Amino acid sequence: MTAQLNATRQQWLAARLDLLEEEKELTRQSDALAMKRRQLPRVRIDKQYRFDTDDGNVSLKDLFGGRSQLLVYHFMFGPDYTAGCPSCSSIADGFNGVFVHLENHDVAFWAVSRAPLAKLEAFKRRMDWSFPWASSFGSDFNGDFSVWFSAEQQHQGQVDYNYRREPPAPEPLPGRTVQEWQPRDSEAPIAQIAAMTGTDISTYTRDRPGVSAFELIDGAVYHSYSSYARGLDGLWGMYQWLDRAPKGRNETGIWWRHHDRYGKE
Repeated sequence: MTAQLNATRQQWLAARLDLLEEEKELTRQSDALAMKRRQLPRVRIDKQYRFDTDDGNVSLKDLFGGRSQLLVYHFMFGPDYTAGCPSCSSIADGFNGVFVHLENHDVAFWAVSRAPLAKLEAFKRRMDWSFPWASSFGSDFNGDFSVWFSAEQQHQGQVDYNYRREPPAPEPLPGRTVQEWQPRDSEAPIAQIAAMTGTDISTYTRDRPGVSAFELIDGAVYHSYSSYARGLDGLWGMYQWLDRAPKGRNETGIWWRHHDRYGKE
């Protein structure tokens, strides 16, 4: 739909007021949905997950840091990656300045990835981030919360992601070098993103993004909520701004990069 040009201020105001009513209705619907989200039943977590952090090896309960609530961003950074997922990285750019406010409102925040802690810390320094980031390397945590899948699950059609069963993936691409996956205009978007993490498509897509919420009640940890895929759109700060720009998202492919790579590729 093409926007009308050369409108009068009165025409613009009339159209804007019509849109405002729809925006208000969406806000009311969003508030009602948030209440339903909070009212989801809780599932007690009895499994003893362990994480490597700057403060040593800790439990899921320890991640609360004395708070009653915990939000975990499942950051795509597998052990074989050489850099974090650029999409997750752009989301992290947004929450990097937000987590301190959550921590001062009874909500602990952590990013969690499967890569070893040393690799996460090196990338964190490169990106100049300060949010807490834990390694679940060797843990069942990512698999149990549906953000990591084995090669066998991937190729036998046993991947349940975003509450849906995915069809079997095509054969893996063994032996492909990182150089063969460098972004090219003719490449599929997923191959471009995989190249930015130093992996092939199969390896890259075994890790997935998501967010999970937990609550500490009478000393026990409960799982209250998880969301994946486009359910993360509201947390992806740059898109909230683009949706208000004159041309919107205006996308024809993968355009974003790690923030230190713009102008270098």
